[in-house]
Amino acid sequence: MTYLWVALGGALGSVARYWMNGLVSQRFDTFPAGTLAVNVLGSFVIGVLGALTIPEGKMSLEGRVFATQFLMIGVCGGFTTFSSFSLHTLNLLRDREWLYAGGNVLLSVALCLIATWLGYLVGLVFNAMKGN
Repeated sequence: MTYLWVALGGALGSVARYWMNGLVSQRFDTFPAGTLAVNVLGSFVIGVLGALTIPEGKMSLEGRVFATQFLMIGVCGGFTTFSSFSLHTLNLLRDREWLYAGGNVLLSVALCLIATWLGYLVGLVFNAMKGN
């Protein structure tokens, strides 16, 4: 059953990535903004989930297992696009677009780390709220 939840989550995450990347990329034709947006949002979401699934959080053990398998591994794994980021960056380097390539690396790393941290803080706030 675990593999089914991971596979279903991965399928949903991949479709969501395809949709969001297309939506954002329509507005930016040179810089890989769609991939960047997907990675930043995915980082934020996995940060929230990371905080919610810690043992001190309010989720039950069953809820943590499901959230980890379906949402974190499945949906977030299918949604985030590090391999696409790498290919976009390589193509920018091959095209001698040094500024865009460097900007993509710096923005992706910095914004995704910040998004993960902010998401984690949001998750901790949920954990601190009274009631379930």
